[in-house]
Amino acid sequence: MTEITSRRGLLFGAAAVSAGALLTGCTSNEPSDSKDEPAANDQPAADDKPGKQVTIGFAGPQADHGWLNAINDNAKKRAEKYSDVTLEITEGSNDTAQQIGQIETLINKKVDVLVVLPADGKALTQVGLKAMRAGIPVVNLDRIFNTPQAYRCWIGGDNYGMGLNAGHYIGEKLKGKSDARVIELAGLDNLELTKQRTKGFDDALKNYPNIRKVARQAAEFTVESGQAKMAQLLQAQSKFDALWNHDDDQGVGALRAIEQAGRDDFLMVGGAGALSAFQAIKQDDGVLKASVLYPPTMAASAIDLARALGQGKGIGGMAEFEIPASITLYSAVVDKTNVDQYMPTGFR
Repeated sequence: MTEITSRRGLLFGAAAVSAGALLTGCTSNEPSDSKDEPAANDQPAADDKPGKQVTIGFAGPQADHGWLNAINDNAKKRAEKYSDVTLEITEGSNDTAQQIGQIETLINKKVDVLVVLPADGKALTQVGLKAMRAGIPVVNLDRIFNTPQAYRCWIGGDNYGMGLNAGHYIGEKLKGKSDARVIELAGLDNLELTKQRTKGFDDALKNYPNIRKVARQAAEFTVESGQAKMAQLLQAQSKFDALWNHDDDQGVGALRAIEQAGRDDFLMVGGAGALSAFQAIKQDDGVLKASVLYPPTMAASAIDLARALGQGKGIGGMAEFEIPASITLYSAVVDKTNVDQYMPTGFR
């Protein structure tokens, strides 16, 4: 088993739990006349057909970043697809006490299922436990609670996988170049997700002895910090072959710094999957050649999962009666070969 697949136990693309993939039934490739077929074959699986009415409470942080805004949009649009879903959505907040209060309001309203993207997973663990003890199943979105007892299902991105796939993409592009040099524009260093992205990147580069990482700067996931930190990197490094930037929002600033410096002698790989990055990749007239996904479509999938929980259904194509306890989304690399496929998922 590879390191990627062992980290959460189950890897799914964002579409794997989308409405189109929630198929009914699970069949064998071989015909059988046996009357002893597994009961799971007859287990109801969630699909687009209207079923039991479900009220889903959704609580997330303040949408102060393109990716977080896309999380909210994906949740709302997915809920609108279903005539049997009512979405109670809170006003996003980065204040822990305020978000706890918002979730407690949803608990008191006795929603059927909760979907929570906590501003701080550790700080909101107790309110997740409170919901579960009140008989309200919780779908924990991305930022994980401290204990599995606080949620029924976790779904989120793979930060280590982002770094790993970015490193392998760059490694393959520079495979034939001797003494190749790469630099890294990271996100906030006090966040575990940043540490995981860097670790994945470094682990991937170990497979390419011709490549050295010669510099790293930590930005703050903002356009302004991306521009400032990238300018510092460019001033310090007169020659390098590739750059990995953890976040496409700060990448907007990084690209400004690169343009101002008149540099075009390296390739750049971004992160998360912003629409602006996809457009630049498609245009293919600059340094940005790829972006590694951290898909905000996970919020749509979380609504699918919450609906299935509320209706007592499982996921089609799986033999188990229940939805999984944990789903890690794959960090696909988007470049000019597949950018058209992913363009509709790009966030603004």
